[in-house]
Amino acid sequence: MNALQLFVPCAAGVEHFLAYEVAHITGLPASDMQTLRGGVQLQASWRAALQLNLHSRLGMRVLIQLAQQPYASEQDIYTAASAVAWEMWFTPKQSFRVEITAQHSPLKSLNFATLRVKDAVADRFRDKSGVRPDVDTQRPDVRVHLHLTEKQLFLYLDTSGEPLFKRGWREDKGDAPLKETLAAAMLAASGWSMPLLTAPGETPPAVPSVAGVEQGLPLYDPCCGSGTIVIEAAQIACRMAAGLQRRFGFEKLRMFDAHVWRQLQDEARGQQCEPRAAVYGSDVAFRMVDFAKRNAERAGVVSAMELRGGDALQRMPPSDTPGVMLVNPPYGERIEAAGVAGAASMARSGREAGQVEDGGDFFSQLASHWKKNYAGWRAWVLTPDLKLPSRMRLKESRRVPMWNGPIECRMFRFDLMAGSARKPQAAAEPPPSLG
Repeated sequence: MNALQLFVPCAAGVEHFLAYEVAHITGLPASDMQTLRGGVQLQASWRAALQLNLHSRLGMRVLIQLAQQPYASEQDIYTAASAVAWEMWFTPKQSFRVEITAQHSPLKSLNFATLRVKDAVADRFRDKSGVRPDVDTQRPDVRVHLHLTEKQLFLYLDTSGEPLFKRGWREDKGDAPLKETLAAAMLAASGWSMPLLTAPGETPPAVPSVAGVEQGLPLYDPCCGSGTIVIEAAQIACRMAAGLQRRFGFEKLRMFDAHVWRQLQDEARGQQCEPRAAVYGSDVAFRMVDFAKRNAERAGVVSAMELRGGDALQRMPPSDTPGVMLVNPPYGERIEAAGVAGAASMARSGREAGQVEDGGDFFSQLASHWKKNYAGWRAWVLTPDLKLPSRMRLKESRRVPMWNGPIECRMFRFDLMAGSARKPQAAAEPPPSLG
């Protein structure tokens, strides 16, 4: 099976980085893929689909497109789903689930559209074999995805099962934890895990950039929480595949070959190495540091990083060599998006609302601490606050649009110099391309 149409969805703002990652994993030329809003589409083999599941840190799932056509009614959706040879992919003894997404669909009921796909799949199996497969909305063997635009329908088979951000190692977590895929996107956007990508219209550097991890640049998260960013970084530093510790949906599909899959896993394990760069994390809450250590143990990288407790306003640089700082400080919207538990946590801690005990602003004090003690470091801060640079009295050298779930954010880059202060406002640099 050498001509599959694959779609790898991702968070908004990550498409440009995902395209680079997909090309690196599969070895395919740019002509075989297309960067779209919300993901990357490519022509690739079944083996490439397995490789993407195993290695992608930015993708949400790996979907096989089985149908695309115009529609105007629910009956059109039923007809399209009935024409797909589902029996090639799974058996009537297996359970399935239909999931739906839509953008500007004219249909009145998306639930009814989902039901029509379910009926079409079950009816086709009944007509072919006399047996209808069961529907299981909780733990299905197979997941079918229907995506509707204003005029087009797309039917996909999911090869991933659980979303790819579920790496299999995070059991201890705090309030409103960062998804592993977003942590990986932050590492990519910073230039630490992949070369800095230029924006459209920008002149590429005379000397192509090299990923910070390849240069051995230290990576430090002074607000590490349960360790998502630093664990992702440590695995990247050790060339550990993202999906080695989990199961995938493709293992229940008919064309799954356990021998080929073990071969790919063995190849991935053979690529692992000693960390190519030092990774450090600290957090003001010692409880969170304990969580991070336990997660790092399960991820197999506890010996590849250094985790300590300590206030970000007091912690000195963890290494003599300047490196890259990545910070995703807790903020009100993110905590509220986590629900009641997150809101209660924010109420308990003024720090999480951006305040310190003496009533001063956390970010302005953090900037003062960095200017005094972190000369030569590059700091990247993910925040929904577009005025953060002025609050920190720092001039950003780059800003990258990024979404944290439903929250629109920016990653601001600050090039720290001793005694640096915010310079007069200059023209904003164009953001990197989103594809």
